[in-house]
Amino acid sequence: MKLLTLATTLLAAAALSAADAPKSVYDVPLKDIDGKDTSLKAYQGKVLLIVNVASKCGKTPQYTQLEALNQEFQKAGLAVLGFPSNDFGKQEPGTNEEIKEFCSTKYKVTFPMFDKVVVKGPEQHPLYQVLSGPQSPFPGDVKWNFGKFLVGKDGKILKRFEPGVKPDAPEVVEAIKSALAAK
Repeated sequence: MKLLTLATTLLAAAALSAADAPKSVYDVPLKDIDGKDTSLKAYQGKVLLIVNVASKCGKTPQYTQLEALNQEFQKAGLAVLGFPSNDFGKQEPGTNEEIKEFCSTKYKVTFPMFDKVVVKGPEQHPLYQVLSGPQSPFPGDVKWNFGKFLVGKDGKILKRFEPGVKPDAPEVVEAIKSALAAK
């Protein structure tokens, strides 16, 4: 009987925390790279490419392709958004100020960058709970730096691209074009 009560209590707690979890990427409180409170509400109606980034990774040159996508499709309604993470091989050890400096000087990044976040595990940031959690159409842990989530104008997660898929890969570009063309 005690085991049943414990199980019922644990299930109720899990249901309550799931009910409190953000339902949309727009509902998640964030901080930008300068530490200011923000959210993704300013990007409602745009297509979002959300990427967990790192400056000391073999995939770091993807910043060049991300910036090229940003330049090519920004006026059409794409927002590339970078979220530094130190989760994989401690490849993003810098402060936000150091990350911002690195991105702007080395890769000429002009797309928005945000506060460093945890993308997997028990301290996973709420944004990544929405993107990769059990309610996501593409659930499962982010596997490495430069995992990409494509979010439609309506805030729905459309696609997930693993870190090895470069931002300028045909499947990414076609998915972006399709999302931008959607009503």
